[in-house]
Amino acid sequence: MGTEFRGAGWAGVRGLIVDMDGVLWLGDRPLPGLAEFFALLRKREIPWILATNNSSKTPESYAAKLSGFGVAADPGRILTSAGVAAEYLARQSPPGTPVYPIGGEGLKKALAEKGFVFSDRDSRWVVVGWDRELTWDKLALASLLIHRGAGFLGTNPDLSYPTPEGPVPGCGAQLAALEAATGVSPVVVGKPEPEMFRQALALLGLPAAATAVVGDRIETDLAGAKRLGLKSILVLSGVTTTRILAESGFAPDAVFPDLPELSLSLESVEAQGFSPASGKPASSRQ
Repeated sequence: MGTEFRGAGWAGVRGLIVDMDGVLWLGDRPLPGLAEFFALLRKREIPWILATNNSSKTPESYAAKLSGFGVAADPGRILTSAGVAAEYLARQSPPGTPVYPIGGEGLKKALAEKGFVFSDRDSRWVVVGWDRELTWDKLALASLLIHRGAGFLGTNPDLSYPTPEGPVPGCGAQLAALEAATGVSPVVVGKPEPEMFRQALALLGLPAAATAVVGDRIETDLAGAKRLGLKSILVLSGVTTTRILAESGFAPDAVFPDLPELSLSLESVEAQGFSPASGKPASSRQ
């Protein structure tokens, strides 16, 4: 059955931006083929960045999670929407600016590392990431601060988060509640907005035309990739199903049911030009 999902899709690609939730794992359960996929990337010398809209954890915690699944990963190769938001905010406001964060450890650490201080009174920004301990009090305070003129920054627009039991409310649902309460739309930096992809490309040192995005969400991973001219590779192991794909009218560059099928396709395209950032075809290396 898997072969019907195969597509070429790889021509000219020299690096990958890979989503995590719904692509590499669901919750704390690794998806089939995870370790083999990274072994293939090492074998083919394909540069990669992991980029997730989940802002609740740090790059170091994701690296530790991968280590538990048998994959060694440098935290510097892991980009979260929290880190992207902190980098974006650092270009808007100086260190020492008071902000009010809603989110987990990943968001708070990223903001603190950029020199922002946390305040629930005179905050210049309300920064909202996925918060598994969200309360009415947090939403109420954020709403009041936004009404008083604080900027409203969201890490990502994902309305749901994939779990082994099914989708649950994501950061986008929290943003929607605050937007409804305040009438103010947030600035969003996560996928599908360009900011995360631009930061990932800068880390890869590759242009958009030489990079593919591997993701499980049409509306974030793939729509954002298409917008910036990156190749879009869909895996059907997370949120998007064959029915959702058909109804969307979206045409990814390639579609695979899972990582093992994607890896089979990658194994067959060495002659199409996968190589490090030098851009030389793999077949031309001595």
